[in-house]
Amino acid sequence: MNASMQHGAQTEEVLALAVEVLRVLADATRLQLAWLLLDEELSVTDLAERIGRPVPATSQHLAKMRMARLVNTRRAGTQIWYRIENEHVRQLVIDATRHVEHLASDTPAHHQPLASGPRRLTGPA
Repeated sequence: MNASMQHGAQTEEVLALAVEVLRVLADATRLQLAWLLLDEELSVTDLAERIGRPVPATSQHLAKMRMARLVNTRRAGTQIWYRIENEHVRQLVIDATRHVEHLASDTPAHHQPLASGPRRLTGPA
């Protein structure tokens, strides 16, 4: 049984929106930002520092991600905190990067034994 029979055909509108979501994530900086937000909420200042980019440029990337509903925000005083929108977005980011790890290596990093304790991935492979 093929995917269209198993899951039902998608409408043109759903496919067009999926293309837009993937287009937003098809940028190394935005994918790195999404990866950093997988497990924690961070401010634009924290994110800019971690990726080594200016705050205004980071903010522009986050605005595009927010418009695509990939991230959500919370205001606390003058700070705006960013987090992944939902579990679907989280899984999309993980699956995309893990898929590429399989393309790049016979033994992807996520299949290698841990040296000691849990491993925290620092960014997309």
